[in-house]
Amino acid sequence: MSSIRRQLLFWLLAIVVAGVSLAGWLIYRQALAEANELFDYQLQEIAAALPSEPFNEILSSRDTGTEGIVLQIWNRNGELMYYSHPRAPLAPRAELGFSTERTDRGDWRVYGAIVGDNVVQLAQPTTVRNRLAANVALRTLWPLIVLLPFLGLAVWQVVGRGLKPLSRVARALDTRHPEALEPLPEERLPREVMPLVHALNALLERLAQALDTQKAFVADAAHELRTPLAAVQIQAQLVARARDDETRREALGDLQAGVTRATRLAEQLLALARSEPDGHARAQSVDMHALLDDCVLNYAPLAQQRGVDLGIEESVDAHVHGDADALRVMFNNLLDNATKYTPAGGRVDVSLIVDDGHPLVRIDDSGPGIPVDERARVFDRFYRVGASAGRARTDVSGTGLGLAIVRRIADQHEATITLGDSQAGGLRVDVRF
Repeated sequence: MSSIRRQLLFWLLAIVVAGVSLAGWLIYRQALAEANELFDYQLQEIAAALPSEPFNEILSSRDTGTEGIVLQIWNRNGELMYYSHPRAPLAPRAELGFSTERTDRGDWRVYGAIVGDNVVQLAQPTTVRNRLAANVALRTLWPLIVLLPFLGLAVWQVVGRGLKPLSRVARALDTRHPEALEPLPEERLPREVMPLVHALNALLERLAQALDTQKAFVADAAHELRTPLAAVQIQAQLVARARDDETRREALGDLQAGVTRATRLAEQLLALARSEPDGHARAQSVDMHALLDDCVLNYAPLAQQRGVDLGIEESVDAHVHGDADALRVMFNNLLDNATKYTPAGGRVDVSLIVDDGHPLVRIDDSGPGIPVDERARVFDRFYRVGASAGRARTDVSGTGLGLAIVRRIADQHEATITLGDSQAGGLRVDVRF
């Protein structure tokens, strides 16, 4: 596992070492330039201090074994009168002025001048100058080099102190109860940590909303399941108490109907639970023309059994981005409601049009419709429209979840649902994508 603290320490020290190295190289170059000026001046001064009279005899040469400054003197006739270091690898000739001579033993800085009747040549190995410049640079940088471990320790402490707010946030999250979803405190936090805390608080808010939704869903589901299960239990007791075949058949029929209602409710609850979570549909192109044809074809036998004329009034080519399975569940619920509440001999017309560039699915029925003052509430879970003079003859058992599932899936697909009056006298449902 990588550590931000170690990474910061490594890169900060790497930058410091790189800076010290660059500074050392610049100091060395500057010291070398100054050393060259100083030693060149020294060679000039030594040459100027030599006697200008001609030598009457060859001076004895000597070899000290060092390669500091090498001196050579020629007379007017070109005879070598003096050579301080016979073993120095210099050419036996003089070149006036400053020059650099390359030899198999390194570079030499050479200065030649005419002093009176003599030609003087002084030479010095450049290694002497380089060594002096390196010593100057090292003496300048060694305090920084010695301080590097202490600098690393200081960086470690400072970075650790800077990361303490993150540790506080981590401890605050680690010590929380699983159901404690209150926002984290944002006081005394550095600017760099604020986006993380804001994101965590937004996540906690979404989790709290999701948890409240799930709690409400479970409570409502438990409440709604209690009634059909109690009815099934009573009907099972009636079957057990039946004394003749006719009574037993009636009780078994009621029991089967109760089991069917409980099963339908469980299926609707499962569909609603699947449509809850993230609010986003899978992005894929869905052929609405083919999808509606399939839904109507599947519901046609059930509608025929109920005595309802179900068909497609108009259908154009249209595509939307979304989840085909979820859209099929939504339209199946709408068709189920329309055929279920439309009395025998009625009709349900399905249309797919493009309105102002947007696909629109319209379902008209000739049923009792929904009163205007109740249309805003029919999308709530477990809410069912009360019986009216018209609905009393057509109302059937339901779960109160169908339209809640429809609205949830529509929201996931950024579609709007509008309830209105159908020209056939019943309800009109418009789903606009």
